[in-house]
Amino acid sequence: MSSPSAHPKDATALERLRKAGLRPTRQRLALAKILFANGSRHVTPESLYTEAKGKRVNLSLATVYNALHDFTERGLLREISIEAGRSYFDTNTSEHHHFYYERTGKLQDVALDSVRITSLPDAPAGEKVKRVDVIIRLAR
Repeated sequence: MSSPSAHPKDATALERLRKAGLRPTRQRLALAKILFANGSRHVTPESLYTEAKGKRVNLSLATVYNALHDFTERGLLREISIEAGRSYFDTNTSEHHHFYYERTGKLQDVALDSVRITSLPDAPAGEKVKRVDVIIRLAR
């Protein structure tokens, strides 16, 4: 019988945390595995908490919030603010925009080059434009 070894997805999650300079605690590692296992996705803290609990990960909602903010600060995620008190976290950190389905709360990526912005106001003194996020709200 062969000796146990780390699953490739486990190694990827661990490697991502280490490269980002984050200590791979049990909770962070479990959340990273869930977040990055199946390609790009958008999660809310509550949806990730529910998914983690379904996988029998023992953690609090506060821990999920803290981990998501840590991951975002270190460039592993991108936070998308839909409205006050409603944020999604995106595993796709490349420059792109989003469709937001108001009826279902679903967020969908929109290619950067499919939106054309022809002008922006000058940034206030001492500031510069870091990024422009376009959220296209959809309703029936």
